[in-house]
Amino acid sequence: MNVKLKLTYKGPKTTSINFESEWIDEEHFDVLLQDIMKTGRFNDITILDEMEREWSMKEYGKLKKKQEVEPTNAHIYFDGGYHLDSGIAGIGIVIYYNKGKDNYRYRLNAQLEQLENNNEAEYAALYYAIQNLEEIGIKSQLIKVTGDSQGVIKQLEGEWPCYEDVLNRWLDRIEEQIKNLGLKVNYEIVSRKQNKEADKLASQAILGEIIQSHMKIN
Repeated sequence: MNVKLKLTYKGPKTTSINFESEWIDEEHFDVLLQDIMKTGRFNDITILDEMEREWSMKEYGKLKKKQEVEPTNAHIYFDGGYHLDSGIAGIGIVIYYNKGKDNYRYRLNAQLEQLENNNEAEYAALYYAIQNLEEIGIKSQLIKVTGDSQGVIKQLEGEWPCYEDVLNRWLDRIEEQIKNLGLKVNYEIVSRKQNKEADKLASQAILGEIIQSHMKIN
């Protein structure tokens, strides 16, 4: 998570000046904050998170303790595939997240029927990925979603229109889930090679190789 500082500086012979920092990686934030506090010249300190919530110093301390036991920094990779001859679709989902100082990876795939094409499989993959965030316990935070489907991501970002009714229904479901979980999403489009973990899971699902694992990683 990244945070910003909003604070007021008052030197011995100066008037008060308000400052707002750039985004700071939370990993480095506590040391910086300690240095600022040592000067004794800053007050009215407010911490702003990526969900645009403002925290006092005391509230931020409570938030940090809460984050030690709750999952944060979720990063979804998703992919969908479709076998034309059999009409079978496969979806692949990988979710990386943190809990305190520990890192976790959740991998799963599924074989789906009654989908129409590869595009629909891509939407279904993202829908089920976000659905699994709720099972992990991720809500009311910023997440990152990465995939190689330009259409899905551009349409969710509102940059491209969607003219197909079946895909619009998936869009509505995805957006409703995001809203219900109180999430804010940063999207990233990558090549299929960069999305190989989710792509492989989707291909395995089409072949009937069903995988689900949830583990702590280094």
